[in-house]
Amino acid sequence: MADDIKITQIDFRTILLVLISLFLILLIVGYIVFQARFLIAGPVISLSNEPAVQHNERTIYLSGTAHNITHLWLNDRPIFTDAAGEFNEALVLENGYTVATLRARDRFGRETRVERPFVYTPASLPKNL
Repeated sequence: MADDIKITQIDFRTILLVLISLFLILLIVGYIVFQARFLIAGPVISLSNEPAVQHNERTIYLSGTAHNITHLWLNDRPIFTDAAGEFNEALVLENGYTVATLRARDRFGRETRVERPFVYTPASLPKNL
């Protein structure tokens, strides 16, 4: 009878050790996936305070944040972010229709782009000039 109790205790301890080991492994794997979410997501561009589509002023400002990037372009012109990933860049509108394209690339070569259309119509001049 004493041998049966000893075998049961060893089995219970073994099962408990295996369960605790599995829990710790799952915890470590979950933490690694949580920390790798930025690498998995790729480059991210978000615009803040988006300007309206119609404008009477020739110059507008695009501002926002870019994360997980190594390069950032506005209409194929390189622009730069600060340490927090924020940017504020002027865009000169052409007469009529202009498309602003923000493009970002991460260190693995993945790219993302954000395109916004703008229409510039100059304010009319007074007729008495």
